[in-house]
This record gives sequence, C-alpha cells and structure tokens, in this order.
Amino acid sequence: MTVLPERARVRILNIDVDDTTSAALLETLVRGVVVTPNVDHLMKLQKDARFLAAYRAADYRLCDSRIVQLASGWVAPRPIREQIAGSDFFPAFCRHHGRADSDVRIFLLGGSTGEAVERARLALNRDTAREVVVGGYSPPFGFERDPEECQRIHQRIQTSGANTLAVGVGAPKQELWIAANRAPLPAIRLFFAVGATIDFVGGDARRAPKWLTRIGLEWAHRLLQEPRRMAKRYLVDDLPFFWLILQQRRGRYRDPFAGI
Repeated sequence: MTVLPERARVRILNIDVDDTTSAALLETLVRGVVVTPNVDHLMKLQKDARFLAAYRAADYRLCDSRIVQLASGWVAPRPIREQIAGSDFFPAFCRHHGRADSDVRIFLLGGSTGEAVERARLALNRDTAREVVVGGYSPPFGFERDPEECQRIHQRIQTSGANTLAVGVGAPKQELWIAANRAPLPAIRLFFAVGATIDFVGGDARRAPKWLTRIGLEWAHRLLQEPRRMAKRYLVDDLPFFWLILQQRRGRYRDPFAGI
C-alpha cells in the first residue's frame, strides 16, 4: 500500500470511508488505488474476505452513494461531507488533468464493447487541451482467470504510455484484478475502480437524472432499466444494510471477518 498522509475517515460497518471533497481530491490525488463504496459493495464486504482484503488495501475509499453518506451521520458525529460518485469524479479527474499542466495519461480497461471504450475515450478527450486518455481495451469475459490474456493486457497498457489506469468491469472483479495486477504494472501510479463509468461516458448505458442521485434513488433508476439483473441485488441482497447500520449505531455490529 502506498504511504499517504493521514486523512479524515468514517468507519462504516467494516471499512473506513474517506471524509473529503471532490475539489480537494482533484488537487491532491496523484497515486494509489481508488475504490468507491456503495451499499452493494458494503454488503459484499460482509461476505467476501478477498473483496474485503482488496478494499482495505486501497488507498482511497470514496463515498459513492447518497445512502451511505446519510448513513454515516448515524454512526459518526456528522455525515461524510460529500457524496463523490465515481461516475462523476472520474470524468472530472480527466477534465482537470487534460486542461492542467499535467503528465497524467489514462488507459481505460472495461466497457461493454471495444466500440464503447473508443467512444468513451473520444468523449473524455473532447473537452481537454490534450489527449489525456491514451488508450483503452474491452477485455473478454473471464479475462481475469486467463494469465495469458492478463499478460496481453499488461502489454497493451505499458505500450500506451499510461500512468493511470481505470478498470471498469464491475465489483468485486475490478477491485480484485487491481489488487492482483499492481506489481506487473510499475508505470501505473494511480488505479481507479470505476464500475459502469466507461459505458456511461461512452453512451452505452444511461445514468439516473442528477436529482434522483441527490436524493439517494439512483438505484431505482437502474432497477427500472434492468429489472431482471438488479432486482435481487437491490431488493434482497442490499436491504440488510439498514439493519447493520442500526446495529452499528447501537454498538452491536460485529465484523464477520474480525481478526482475519
């Protein structure tokens, strides 16, 4: 793990979430691993020890969810200052470093198709003074279990000259891949786990209206868009989050992986 200065954090269930702002991060974020906890991630972290290890090894854990931000006010003296949705922050990071006097060069790994990745690359570069996104690749299904494919991905990234990598293949796959592949990518100083951001930017998926995000209902928009895929996640797997937060508020929450 990169050695970084102490920062304000709030303990939410079994992870510490950064209490910061997007403006501060844009000025200071230069290296490390960035993950973006939401309700679904926090529930997976109660069941998956490997995912928890990857999360705890990350250097920045940004509050991706309005619900998590509100819940933080139940378990800490005050809520986390800002919801920093990864799908907003990563494009802002690209714009900031595309326009500033910066040597940031970004590679996109993920997206539903190669065409989606290329559209995202062009869109992210469109409003900048230079080509901040220098390459991209949509890996095949199961790539994370194929050592030869992973080596080819390493080569693509290295050849591109990138020093920042955004991995958008869904949780927990993207966080586990970053944790397992940091060493073979010594030129990469900053890793982002970005979920569906590449498809959002490339136009292959639609985000919820910002007003829904502000009131914590982005999940409802995704549920309406993809009911078969999202119903179990939001209506079954994630509902116990509220009970666990209540337990934490009462001092009764127990980390299922305590001592590991």
